[in-house]
Amino acid sequence: MAAFDIPAFLNTLSQRAGVYRMFSADDELLYVGKAKNLKNRVSSYFRARGLNTKTVALVGRIDHIEVTVTANEAEALLLEQTLIKQHKPPYNILLKDGKSYPFLHLSDHEYPLLAYRRGKRKKDGRYFGPYPNSGAVREALNHLQRLFLLRSCEDSYFKHRSRPCLQYEIKRCSAPCVGKISQADYQRDIDHARMFLQGKSRELIVLLQDEMQQASEQLQFERAAELRDQIEMMRRIQEKQFVDGGSGNADAWAIVDWQGVLCIHRLTFRNGRLTSSQNFYPENKAGESLAELLVEFVSQFYLADHAIDGLPRDLIVEADKDQLQPLLDAIQLQFQKKVQHSAGVRGSNRQWLHMAQENARTGAQTKISGRQAALNKLERVADLLTLPSVPKRIECFDISHSKGEATYASCVVYGEEEGLTKSRYRRFSIKGVAAGDDYAALDQAVTRHLTRLIEQQDLPDLLLIDGGKGQINRIDDVLNALNLSGKVQAFGISKGETRKSGWEFLWEANATRPIMPDAHDEGFRLLQMVRDEAHRFAITGHRKERAKSRGESGLEKLQGVGPKRRRELLLHFGSLKNMRSARKEELEKVPGISKKLAGQIFSQLHGEHQE
Repeated sequence: MAAFDIPAFLNTLSQRAGVYRMFSADDELLYVGKAKNLKNRVSSYFRARGLNTKTVALVGRIDHIEVTVTANEAEALLLEQTLIKQHKPPYNILLKDGKSYPFLHLSDHEYPLLAYRRGKRKKDGRYFGPYPNSGAVREALNHLQRLFLLRSCEDSYFKHRSRPCLQYEIKRCSAPCVGKISQADYQRDIDHARMFLQGKSRELIVLLQDEMQQASEQLQFERAAELRDQIEMMRRIQEKQFVDGGSGNADAWAIVDWQGVLCIHRLTFRNGRLTSSQNFYPENKAGESLAELLVEFVSQFYLADHAIDGLPRDLIVEADKDQLQPLLDAIQLQFQKKVQHSAGVRGSNRQWLHMAQENARTGAQTKISGRQAALNKLERVADLLTLPSVPKRIECFDISHSKGEATYASCVVYGEEEGLTKSRYRRFSIKGVAAGDDYAALDQAVTRHLTRLIEQQDLPDLLLIDGGKGQINRIDDVLNALNLSGKVQAFGISKGETRKSGWEFLWEANATRPIMPDAHDEGFRLLQMVRDEAHRFAITGHRKERAKSRGESGLEKLQGVGPKRRRELLLHFGSLKNMRSARKEELEKVPGISKKLAGQIFSQLHGEHQE
């Protein structure tokens, strides 16, 4: 194929609006862009000077360029975003797919279910979100169950109920499964919940006040009291959850480049209240200016179906009107909705833009501080273990079981970029190993894991094993069998004879004496933290597997706790998970739980495993 004749190609370009696609020699699509004037925009990549290093790197890979002329810039923007979504070019900024965000799902059912969902939105019904994290979804779900008594059980459970469950007893559900509420009344509660999720809480409070007045006039005092309590709870939730800001319906965007870290922040205001706050950390592989990058990111966000919480009335972005106008036109073409641009120069919009800028700066600084702290700790680990280079990724294995039952292995990951990287965590259900044989269990888990990583060419730098001399020697045999000796460093961490934190030993394979670090060494404390995380993660998997195999709940296994005390514990904490995270003093506050029994329950909740 003849070399790409850049001057000849540029001479053929139209000065109309359109989309350009840059390809490498092997036809890989590198970058997709849109332009108001194709000739001017594409020519700017081939200037003799003034290009930054990232743009130069992109241009150096270009083998040929294809263009598509469109009627106007808005159509070019729509086509650009379609191509980016379809091909995911490496030099374009790419949003996370919407399936990574958590939502609240209102099912399409005679008695709809309101539930937490994450993943592809396959089920019928209405989705609300996305929320910035799972904690925000669960908090919202908790509020809604207390406010409107909506069911949280799946349809399979709902169909086979013959009596109300505990959720009804603790006033978290109106028990539609057994006819404790009519379909019409349940639908009324669903409509109220929908209004609340749409940000129409003021209208909802007025509606409930009217219902309360009617109930009082009809001498339905119990119903009036329920509505009064509902209104009061809603007001308390609003005071806790939202920032008041008038009556605006807007999204405020800001971008910050802080010491090489890019952070884009989005604040969502509905009916004058802050309902969402999100940080994004895009890569600027094409070397665009901050203004161009922000406009491109915002365009992709709205046109690629990521604004699932609805389009705003006002888009507050510190950008020229000409830069945003193609997006506004494209939104009107695609969604038949008019969105206005505000530069945030006056009134509440200025305050909201300032908030977004501050949050973007804080997000970038937080990411820098976290990354730098991780790098410093990894350097201390290299010094402590006398490694030839600083490890970029540590993977730690632990085994958990109860007298050989439901053996589980865990692998947790600590990296230089994100610290504990939960997306890379793995659990291994151990099969075909004699009960209590931790050596064989470790051998199986590590072999399975490293075999997969060898295929992916994605090996860690350091393996940390929760165990002593015997365990690390067994893992050294695994590394030799996989031809990884010298490529992956491995050490064991054991608690020593006293089994106290801070008195651990570090073991290298075939060593006769352990490394005995100072308890305050930063590298040692990092290894302790990673080991503890692996321990926690293994126990969680082990407990789930054990509970499944025994077919009983965790509460029913607590000795000295009968049905009445179980009910009091659930009323107080809401779940077994909350009980496990509570202090012993908090258990003592539950009616019917003495100080002695609280200590026994606390011990059972935290001492059910064998290390």
